[in-house]
This record gives sequence, structure tokens and C-alpha cells, in this order.
Amino acid sequence: MGKNKLEKFAELKEMSNVFEKDGQMKGKWNSHYFKNQGKITLELACGKGDYALGLAQLFPEDNFIGMDIKGNRIWTAATRAGDHNLENVCFIRDQIDHLADYFEPGEVDEIWITFADPFLQPGRARRRLTSPKFLEIYKPILKKGGVINLKTDSDLLYQFTLETIQELGLKIIHNYPDIYQSKVTHLTYDIQTYYEQKHLKNGLTIKYVSFTY
Repeated sequence: MGKNKLEKFAELKEMSNVFEKDGQMKGKWNSHYFKNQGKITLELACGKGDYALGLAQLFPEDNFIGMDIKGNRIWTAATRAGDHNLENVCFIRDQIDHLADYFEPGEVDEIWITFADPFLQPGRARRRLTSPKFLEIYKPILKKGGVINLKTDSDLLYQFTLETIQELGLKIIHNYPDIYQSKVTHLTYDIQTYYEQKHLKNGLTIKYVSFTY
């Protein structure tokens, strides 16, 4: 029999690879948690951690942190990391608005946003993770030249992101309206989340754009 949410939430508090409303690692991720000087990549709204876990396996010399507010999902991600003995990945359970509570300026090298909620309803654009509101939150914690990656099946979120990049005068690094039809290959592009696999089966096109401040 599987564990219920209350059991999982109780276990979350004891997991050494989960940080919940706790800024004790702020400025100390390399020195106190990962205990190396590898680059730090952050996956936002990570869900069950598919991308963070995939990246951690591909790049064992680097460090990865997934962040999501959903405790049930974070429990799954952290458990999977433990099952695969991945010591270069951990997770934060909190709202993305609170990033500054966990990271010093310039502490993060790269950000991934994979299949985030596009918030289709009128008046909810501010909640999109590539809105000006959130890009202002990310900017201080990213190192100079740090990259933000968006991978999505949503035409709306993709176009909104391109418009926001132009509006704020940001720099596009790569832009693929259909990543699997592009002739460019990269290990990071091939990681597929649960939702991505589902979208591909339904014939949806996967878009990708990376950019910097």
C-alpha cells in the first residue's frame, strides 16, 4: 500500500535532501551542502524532479536544485534521488516568490523552467514564470551571464516569453519553435519529463528558448 500525503509530509521534514521554508543554506550551497565548487542549476516548478534528476545524472560534476510548492511531488523527487544515490541534487519546497530567502546574489549559474503552467485565464499572465515579475526575482540570484531555459508545449507561454524578452531588452541565446525538428542536438534537450512524454504522444510541438539578462 502506498503512503498517504500526511505520511509523505512527515517524511519530508526528515529528508536530508529537502529544504522547506529554511534559508540555512543561503550562500552555502557549494560549501556546506554539495561540498564542491560545481555550478548550480535550478529547476523551477520542478514537479517530481524529472529534469533536475536527469541533469544530475548527465552532469555528475555539477549541482542541481529543484523547487516546487507541492509537497507530494517534492517527496517523490527526493525519494527518487535517494534511490539513485544522486548526491548532486536536492530540493526546496516553497513558493518561487521566496527565492531570495534561499540564494545569495549570483549564487545560481542557470535556471530551467520546464512545462510550467501557462495560466491561460485572462488576468493571470503575471503568474507565468517568465513574466516580468518573476524575471525580476531571478535576476539577482543569477550570476552575470546566467542563462534561463524555457521548454514548453504551450504556444501561449512561448509567445508570451518571446514578447517579454523583447519588451525587457533581454538577449536570446537559442530559439527553437519545434526543438525536435531542429537540427541542433544537445544532451539537455533530450531529457523528457512525464508531461513532455504525454504531450509528444498527443502530437504537440515542444518549443524551447534560452536567454540571458
